[in-house]
Amino acid sequence: MEGLEMLRHPALASLPASAQATAVRHAQLLELPSGYRIIGPGEPCRGLPLVLEGSVRVQMVGASGNEIVLYRIGADDLCTLSIGCLIAARPFQAEALVEEPSRAVLLPAQLFDALMESAPPFRQYVLASYSSRLAELMLLVEEVAFRRMDQRLAACLLERARGGVVEATHQALAVELGTAREVVSRLLKEFERAGMVGLQRGRVDLAAADRLRRLAGGTLSV
Repeated sequence: MEGLEMLRHPALASLPASAQATAVRHAQLLELPSGYRIIGPGEPCRGLPLVLEGSVRVQMVGASGNEIVLYRIGADDLCTLSIGCLIAARPFQAEALVEEPSRAVLLPAQLFDALMESAPPFRQYVLASYSSRLAELMLLVEEVAFRRMDQRLAACLLERARGGVVEATHQALAVELGTAREVVSRLLKEFERAGMVGLQRGRVDLAAADRLRRLAGGTLSV
């Protein structure tokens, strides 16, 4: 039964039967609780995690202590940094934290190497995922370098809102944006004074989503 569940991930689903049997024999099915730290900076990669369900957040911590979310790994995704670490045999350069209870398959490093060498469908899936995520990271670099923080915060609120509400602390939003909690708190207060949001503990109500959209697009000044 576990073997069938492992093969749900598209990285393994398209493999020939013999390669699938090898993967099932050597891979490990993991149950990951929310908040679990999978790996941290400078630690060696034990293998490639394939998330079947749930969400894993990959983030970096700067010299100032501020954190920034690089990307999330959801169902059917791959971890770009893990791929790079396994190919180059270097330590992990960030931190991976489980955001919600997750199930994942861990492909040991030796199995990853073998599949990359002998299974073209697996290799193509890995390289396509790597290329796609690299493009996303380039957009993140552009955003951090060239976009104002109030615009980024407005866009973040719109993206995370469910029914006009963002359930998140100021610290969580700061981590998302790679800035200090104080910066986010100050901007949210400005948004509140401008009538764009309402603030409660651990929650932001979007009072004027249309104005936030204009701000996110750079056409409105707080």
